[in-house]
Amino acid sequence: MTYAIIETGGKQLKVEPGRFYDIELLSAQPDDKITIDKVLLVQHNGEVTIGQPLVTGAKVEGTVLRHLRGRKVLVYKMKPKKKTRKKRGHRQEITRLMIDSISLNDSVLATEATTDNQAQAPVSEVASEAGTVPPPEAPETNAES
Repeated sequence: MTYAIIETGGKQLKVEPGRFYDIELLSAQPDDKITIDKVLLVQHNGEVTIGQPLVTGAKVEGTVLRHLRGRKVLVYKMKPKKKTRKKRGHRQEITRLMIDSISLNDSVLATEATTDNQAQAPVSEVASEAGTVPPPEAPETNAES
């Protein structure tokens, strides 16, 4: 399993190719390609590369799927023994980003297609080794009454 820890929008995220993540709003249109250079850590086949603070030559490429708004957060302010109450709502603007690939020093470590193949291969091997399992038998009912 290959993953990277990136920094975007003032937050750090663990990202894997082939998955989508909701991050702070980016100034890009849907279906645009984005390259994130702020990579703090890269892990590939047990080999970990840690940056100080960033990994040099590492980048994560993704595609903007869409822009949306997060869940509403209610902010309620009240002063006791006074008739002062404020109720406000806030919805954060979010960009949904699909991670396409993780690369280190211009060599692609993992892409969306390679993670799909790795995820599907062990499942088929386990199914072939175990064989088919018959469904559980239904309990017999007596219709003598």
